[in-house]
Amino acid sequence: MKIKIGDLVSGGQIPARAIVVEQKTGRPVQFELKEDARASLLAWLDRRGGKIDDYAFPSRLDHADHISTRQYARLVDEWVTATGLRREEYGTHSLRRTKASIIYNATANLRAVQILLGHTKIEGTVR
Repeated sequence: MKIKIGDLVSGGQIPARAIVVEQKTGRPVQFELKEDARASLLAWLDRRGGKIDDYAFPSRLDHADHISTRQYARLVDEWVTATGLRREEYGTHSLRRTKASIIYNATANLRAVQILLGHTKIEGTVR
């Protein structure tokens, strides 16, 4: 949630790949942004405004701070409910696992999923 505008934007564009440092592990994790996601982010950042050192997703209470993980979870609950799905079945962590499952089913590349999730041991990825 601590991603800054400068972490996403380069030369007025959002690249297809970005890197963030995980707070839990302190390791960099690269991720891909599909065209639709990049277009949505550009539209959001255009509407949001701000400088490269500002958080891309500001707190609703203090715009100088970033959105909390709790607020993000609330937003996911709202999005899931709005689509007609049961919010008890979908959350921030299950969505993380869903993307990993989609990638594994498409590629059968367990190592790629391990890297995507930032796991140090392949056993954790298998689980």
